[in-house]
Amino acid sequence: MTDERGTNDLERKIEDLTKQKEYLQRQCRKAAQAIVNLEVDKARLRRDLERLHEEYNNYKIMKEVK
Repeated sequence: MTDERGTNDLERKIEDLTKQKEYLQRQCRKAAQAIVNLEVDKARLRRDLERLHEEYNNYKIMKEVK
């Protein structure tokens, strides 16, 4: 079976653009999920940093008291 449409055929262009749009939508969804995951990691790391900073300050205070 041969495709007799030329490269300038509008149906072919519509199909190609539809495929491209669907691919880009999938990639955008993946990127959005990656961003959400990074935001969650960022929040977790920020909490850990604040906890460690507080522990360090408490350690310094205890060391000064002795």
